[in-house]
Amino acid sequence: MSPVTALLPELRRERRLSQLELSLRVGVSQRHLSCIETGRARPSREMLIALLDALEAPLPRRNEVLLAAGYAPHYPRRSLDDPDLAEVRQALHHLLEAHDPAPALVLDGGWNLVMSNRGAHRLMTLLGVDADAALRPGFNLLRACLEPGGLRALCENEDEVCAALWSRANHEAAHFPELKPLLEDLRPHVPTRVPQQAHTPLLHTRLRSSAGPLSLFSAFTSFGSPLDVTLASLRVEHFFPADAATRRALADS
Repeated sequence: MSPVTALLPELRRERRLSQLELSLRVGVSQRHLSCIETGRARPSREMLIALLDALEAPLPRRNEVLLAAGYAPHYPRRSLDDPDLAEVRQALHHLLEAHDPAPALVLDGGWNLVMSNRGAHRLMTLLGVDADAALRPGFNLLRACLEPGGLRALCENEDEVCAALWSRANHEAAHFPELKPLLEDLRPHVPTRVPQQAHTPLLHTRLRSSAGPLSLFSAFTSFGSPLDVTLASLRVEHFFPADAATRRALADS
């Protein structure tokens, strides 16, 4: 049995699509799709790419299916230092600098730090954390927030924030397989699901700092229509002050 016969139905079930729905999206008969999924028909490279596009499969999974079918990967995985990504690096630096003095981080799909701005360094300093040591490339934000004794120890609403981060990371693991072993490692440290309080429109992370309590919420920026595995995994997390005291602390530090 070809690995494709397992991978394609698995992706289709993850998207909760029937064979009929997927066949209509791609413009092939349900019978032909069934033959592809059962291995009675070998799909062309173009047909596989069309199916994977219709399934909105993550780029690493698309490459995995193509390799399983005997085709070369369609989507490259460049280093962010690659000359072809110079404009991308410039765009990321612009987003980080424009958000200063509020903190902003560039993270990959495994929650590893790629870049940070001056605001992130100021926040760490206010929290009594060595910013140069913490905000080094490879620093894992999820581990720092969920392991005992890390950043979670500075959080006033620790259980609420940890539960929300855990839920978000589990959802993302369907798109970024590298998260799964990290989640298994962190599972013993995660609190039972805590209902979020509805008195604010967004979850606020409340932190103890040398400038007094800080309250932050976050938003994300990602690249539209990425055609590179590395770029598909990157996101910028922008932290915003949730009150005037936090805004002043970040600006004055």
